[in-house]
Amino acid sequence: MIATSVDLATIVMSIEETIARWSQLRIVAFLFTLLGGIIMIAVGKLLIHSVMKLLERGLSRSKKINDLMARYTLQLVNILGWIFLAIAFLQHMGLNMGPVLAGLGITGVILGFAFQETIGNLLSGVMIVINAPFRIGDYIEAGAFSGTVTDMDMICVTLATPDNKKITMSNKLVWGNPIVNYSDIERRRVELSASVALGSNIEVTKRTIREVIASYAEVLPAPEPVVEVTKLTPSSVDLVVRPWVRPADYWKVHFRFNGEIYDRLTAAGIDVPHNQLDVHLIEPKGEDAR
Repeated sequence: MIATSVDLATIVMSIEETIARWSQLRIVAFLFTLLGGIIMIAVGKLLIHSVMKLLERGLSRSKKINDLMARYTLQLVNILGWIFLAIAFLQHMGLNMGPVLAGLGITGVILGFAFQETIGNLLSGVMIVINAPFRIGDYIEAGAFSGTVTDMDMICVTLATPDNKKITMSNKLVWGNPIVNYSDIERRRVELSASVALGSNIEVTKRTIREVIASYAEVLPAPEPVVEVTKLTPSSVDLVVRPWVRPADYWKVHFRFNGEIYDRLTAAGIDVPHNQLDVHLIEPKGEDAR
C-alpha cells in the first residue's frame, strides 16, 4: 500500500517535471499564452454581450432617448469594448502597449489627415444623435435626396424612397445640408391647385372645391382650408387649394383631389380651361385678290 503511494507520487512528480521541461520550450510557452488569450477573448466577448444587453434594456426604457440615439450609443459601446479587449489581448501576448499607445499621439495626427472624411462622418453622426432632427421611420429630405430613414450607423444614414430605392448617405452629407422632416410634425399643409375657364362663376367654383375638401375625412377642420384665386392667365383662372392633414394622409388627399376635381367641377356646370388657338382669315382686297 505504501509502495503504491510512492509510485503515484513519483508519477505525479515525473509529469510535473515533464511539463516544466516543455514550458521551457518557446513554442509551448507561446501556445499556453495563446490559449490564455483565446480564453480572455471568449470571456470578454460574453462580457461585452452582457453589457450590450443591459444597456439596450436601459435605453429602451428611457423616454428621453429615441431609437436613433440608442442604436448609435450601442454601436459606440460595442466598438470601444472590442478596442479595449484587443489592447488587453496584445498586452497578454507580450506586446508592450505603453510605447504603442504613446506613439498613437503622433500617429493620430497622421491618421487624422488620412481619415478626415471618416472622422467628419463620426462627428456629424454625434451631432445628429444629440440634436435628433429625425428618428428611424421618419420621412426626411436632406439636400437633393429624400426618403424614409431605415437605419443609421456611425458612418452613414440609409433612406428608402417611395419607389423602393435604397439611398446611403454619409453622416457628414446629411448634417451639412438642411434637413426637412415631414413626419415629426402634427399636421402638414397639402399644396393643391385647380383651374377653371375664363368667365366661370368664381364663387360657385370656390364653394364646389370647399365641398370636395369637406368630404374628405382626412382633412383637419383647423386650420381652415384656403381656397383662393392665385393667378389669371389668357385662358384660365387658377386657384390655390390648401387643406391641412396629418403627415401620413398627405399623398392620399393629394391624389384623391386631383383625381376627382375635374368631374366635380364639370358636374357643377363649371368649365375647365382648354388651350385654344383662334385663327382669323383676312381676305385680300383690290389687286392683292388676284
